[in-house]
Amino acid sequence: MLTAGFDIASFNWLYLVYPVIGIYLTSLFVSYIVKDNISHGITRILYAISTKRSRIKGHNCWSSVIASAITIGFGGSVGAEAPIVLTGSAIGSNLGQLFKMDNKTVMVLVGCGASAAIAGIFKAPIAGLVFTLEVLMIDLTMASLLPILISSVTAVCFSYIFTGFDSLFKYVQNDVWTMERVPSYILLGVFGGILSLYFIRTMTMCENVFARLGNRRYIKLMVGGLVLSSLIFIFPALYGEGYDSINILLNGKTENDWSTVLNNSLFYGNGNLLTLYVGLVLVTKVFATSATNGGGGCGGTFAPSLFIGALGGFLFARVWNMKQIGVYIPENNFVLLGMTAVMAGVMHAPLTGIFLIAELSGGYHMFIPLMIVSICAYLTIIIFEPHSIYGMRLAREGKLITHHTDRAVLTLMSLDSIIDKNYLSVGPDMKLGSLVHVLSRSKTSLIPVLDNAGNLLGEIDITKIRHIVFRTELYYHFKVSQLMYQPSATLVVNDPMEDVMKKFECSDAQMLPVLDNDGHLMGYISKTHMYGAYRQMVADFSAE
Repeated sequence: MLTAGFDIASFNWLYLVYPVIGIYLTSLFVSYIVKDNISHGITRILYAISTKRSRIKGHNCWSSVIASAITIGFGGSVGAEAPIVLTGSAIGSNLGQLFKMDNKTVMVLVGCGASAAIAGIFKAPIAGLVFTLEVLMIDLTMASLLPILISSVTAVCFSYIFTGFDSLFKYVQNDVWTMERVPSYILLGVFGGILSLYFIRTMTMCENVFARLGNRRYIKLMVGGLVLSSLIFIFPALYGEGYDSINILLNGKTENDWSTVLNNSLFYGNGNLLTLYVGLVLVTKVFATSATNGGGGCGGTFAPSLFIGALGGFLFARVWNMKQIGVYIPENNFVLLGMTAVMAGVMHAPLTGIFLIAELSGGYHMFIPLMIVSICAYLTIIIFEPHSIYGMRLAREGKLITHHTDRAVLTLMSLDSIIDKNYLSVGPDMKLGSLVHVLSRSKTSLIPVLDNAGNLLGEIDITKIRHIVFRTELYYHFKVSQLMYQPSATLVVNDPMEDVMKKFECSDAQMLPVLDNDGHLMGYISKTHMYGAYRQMVADFSAE
């Protein structure tokens, strides 16, 4: 509606205005109506699964959809997929909470909502299932597989009812793959992995820049709006999700068809600059996406990944054919393959890339090229980035759920839930006689020694003072400070459970003190209690 009257043969000044209005309206909506952070949709799902027992706030059932619609409608260079996935997961989570279901069932419902969202958007039920298994790390058991499949199929059926049988991307394959093109598929996969690395690293860098601006909303709006609107003015292909540009590249057959990507821009009518234009859009897309979210907009990186992949595949094929490096390769096929490569790299989800593009385009006859490209892209990115763009933030905090059952259980365990806060403490100047009275009332063999501020100075281990504790003649000759020992290790309340386990193994201690961030004693962790809770969670986690 906003761009319908634009002159395709020249630039349009309103490109400088619309994006700023969009991110400003979105920031007002988030600040005054939602009053909560709704960015990084899929990351928030992973965070809820790993740290909040799959509990997602109720407003996420609607807030992300409205915010992303405003942002993208006014030209924000982001995607609606991640907000919709968050919406689906939030519906699943809140249904589980409403019916008071157990944590594992709520986690499955979160996965059902996510898979339904992906399946419904792209009319790709298998991709919805695989996305949930690869990206959200929901375990592949019959207890989870069937509900996720049912939700995916149901979502696709409703999409067909309301939007017809047309897919998001229109594509007709005119050229079958041949063995002579395998080297080009391998090189495209590597190129896609490098593009994925560029996307992840640049996105992270830009996010850090906006994070340093703190809560100064209008400065963020000014910086983000200036960058976004300037880039869209020069490269209108960056306006919104960019799916129109992808369809042009997918369905174009001649130079004139592909040159319609230059419409509405300063490059219009200069078809000889098409390759340069595509390359510049490819490089600047990540900055437009970062500026959209950093300035106050709301949207995901799913669509930008597809967009960059499509342009990367087209650019690769154009340069290959122009330089006559090998046998001719069809540009439109490589647009699809490029989307698979970048998705596999950015999301660390090679199967999702394969099945989504295959279902999206009806290109099942391209399975072999899709597999080659996806595998090569994933193997390239994994060298530099062990986690996806969604999981890397949580992985740095040790809060990322994986398919490794042991690590998944450790991630789900809460250190705070197993701390014993009922302890008796003594001061460093207390006499041995008084210490004996404290020992008689203590339920553990360890007594912490604290100063007046509650800081841990040391510990009294009854097993190490047994030789003097019953000698009454020594009761007034020894002080606690003379009898205490330094603990073999200490824990901090934010320590990941994997680190807690390692400290117990290295120290060979039966109990370890837990300190808060200021060094004050919070309580003790018992090795026996910890392993008991661990074994119970493994049993619950593994049960069908």
